[in-house]
Amino acid sequence: MLEVNGLSAGYPGRRVLEGVTLAVRPGRVLALLGPNGCGKSTLLRTAAGLLPALEGEVLLDGKPLGDYSPRQAARRIAVLPQSRAVPRITARRMVLHGRFPYLSYPRRYGREDEEAVDRALAAADALDLADRPVPELSGGQRQKVYLAMALAQETETILMDEPTAYLDVRHQLEVLALTRRLAAEGRAAALVLHDLCLALTAADDVAVLGGGRLLALGGPEEIFQSGILARVMGVRLERAPGPGGWRYFCALPEEG
Repeated sequence: MLEVNGLSAGYPGRRVLEGVTLAVRPGRVLALLGPNGCGKSTLLRTAAGLLPALEGEVLLDGKPLGDYSPRQAARRIAVLPQSRAVPRITARRMVLHGRFPYLSYPRRYGREDEEAVDRALAAADALDLADRPVPELSGGQRQKVYLAMALAQETETILMDEPTAYLDVRHQLEVLALTRRLAAEGRAAALVLHDLCLALTAADDVAVLGGGRLLALGGPEEIFQSGILARVMGVRLERAPGPGGWRYFCALPEEG
C-alpha cells in the first residue's frame, strides 16, 4: 500500500500542496479530481518519489519510500506521467524501458522481458504499433505506448496522470476497464482525471483537491451526495440510472 501522511509538496519557491493524507490501496482504484493547478500531478509525482516532500511522509508497505533504492521503488511503483519526451525509437523499444528496474549492467533483455512487453502492449491495445517509430504516432497512439511501458514494469502499484488524454471515447473506456482489471488482480491504482463522469463510474475512492488541499475523500456515492465536486469545479453534476449502475452528467450552472 502507498500512503501519504501530512504531505506538503511543491517546487523551489512554490508550495503546491499542504497537509494531504490519503492511501492508494491494493484492489482499489483511486481517482484524483480537482481544477487545473490544484496539485493533482504534484501529489502523484511526490508519492512516486519523483519530487521530494517538503513536509510529511510517503510510506510504501509501511516503510518510508526513501528507504527503498530507486530500483526497488521502480519494481513496486509504476508511473504514467502527463507528458514525456518522444525518442526516435520504435514503440517496442520504448515499452522495453519499463523493464529497466529488472536489468543488471550491461542491460540485456531476456525472454521474460520480451514476454512482459508483449503482455503490456496487448493490454494497452498497442500490439499493432510495436514496430512503428514513436515520433510517427498520433497523440492517442503514443499514449497507449506510454501506458504499455508503465504496465511492463509489472508493479503492485500504478500511478497514472491523465491516462485517457488524447484517446477517443472507446479507448478511454478501455483504459478505465483495464484499470478495473488491475484492481481485480489485487493491484493498487491511482489516476488523475479531468472527466468527472468517467471517474465517478470507474473509481472505488475519490479524492477531491482544491487550493492545494485535500477537500474530500470517499466513495463515489458519498462524494456525489456531498456536492463538493460541483462546487469545486463550478458545474452541475447530475446522474441517471443505467445498465450496471449510475451514469453521471455534467452541465454548466443554470443562470439566475
